Amino acid sequence: MPLFIGLMSGTSLDGIDAALVDIAADTPPRLLATHGAAMPATLRDALWRLCHAERVSFAELAAAEQAFCALQAETVAGLLAASGTAASGIAAIGSHGQTIEHAPWGHGEGPAYTLQLDNPSLLAELTGCRVVADFRRRDLAAGGQAAPLAPAFHEALFRSVEEWRLVLNLGGFANLTLLPPAGDERPPLGFDTGPANALLDAWHARHRGGRFDVDGAWAASGRVDEALLERLLDEPFFHRPPPRSTGREVFHLDWLTSRLSGGEAPADVQATLAELTAASVALGIEMAREALAAPPAGRLIPCGGGAHNPDLLSRLARRLPETPLEDSRDLGWPADWLEAAAFAWLAWRRLEGLPGNLPSVTGAAGPRVLGGVYAP
Repeated sequence: MPLFIGLMSGTSLDGIDAALVDIAADTPPRLLATHGAAMPATLRDALWRLCHAERVSFAELAAAEQAFCALQAETVAGLLAASGTAASGIAAIGSHGQTIEHAPWGHGEGPAYTLQLDNPSLLAELTGCRVVADFRRRDLAAGGQAAPLAPAFHEALFRSVEEWRLVLNLGGFANLTLLPPAGDERPPLGFDTGPANALLDAWHARHRGGRFDVDGAWAASGRVDEALLERLLDEPFFHRPPPRSTGREVFHLDWLTSRLSGGEAPADVQATLAELTAASVALGIEMAREALAAPPAGRLIPCGGGAHNPDLLSRLARRLPETPLEDSRDLGWPADWLEAAAFAWLAWRRLEGLPGNLPSVTGAAGPRVLGGVYAP
């Protein structure tokens, strides 16, 4: 039974997710155990500064990297203890690291880049496990966007013989995967649709404190400002054909406030941001269907933190009347653990010498084996 651990820390900076996954070539991946570790406030603040700083010292980067790696190791130890698994029984840890900046288009005349804070050598020392890391830059080197990478895992889990399916990850940012039925010659298509929780969380923190709007209750209390929504949707990113990916480099509070008239009620802005997520997802689905000449999907499978937001899900349902939403748990996978599990699966692909990217998603010149291997 080959066991792999996937580690994921997303743009919300709220913690590290760890998933223990049984992966073999002849059977579907099986989620065996999960464990999460909250991000300490000091580390979260340090990472937040790095994500928004114009200049950073190497000492500050090194300190944050070491603290982040120590938290990763603690999370792995917690997962192993909770599952009763020995470190010697782990084939590899797939570590995504913490994205600090993602600019696959480059800046000005500079080269394209993506930066994930990580120290796989130290993680191998601390855990006694082989580590696979640095998944994104190989795709970038091949001319790809280096993101999203999860659609290849979505294909492995959710591709159906009978119907088209959509998988929607609602993390800090939303990414979409459109899966043709098995046997259809058209390739899967996936790309970022825009912000999901990132702006909602930031606006809520500014006006009400706390990390997020529980159940979308504050957004549900407001009214959508249609004029503001139109201004937000004017952002060129939403109309750019795939391949495409994005992050805080484009969508942040300054981006939002530059589009406010100044008289909006905060709750109405929150409602409008929730509607922006739903509208941009619907726009992305329309774009994906046109690209593949696809019929309406048989179902949409939400995952990530936004899958627990009933207000956001109801907005999506209204925008997508032809496509029912299905709980990922009904297909055997809890919504919160798909991203971490994806990096366990990518680690397995790396050890098997198999490609981890989908060129139809990232725009890379071809399939590539992703990641570097670090022995314990």
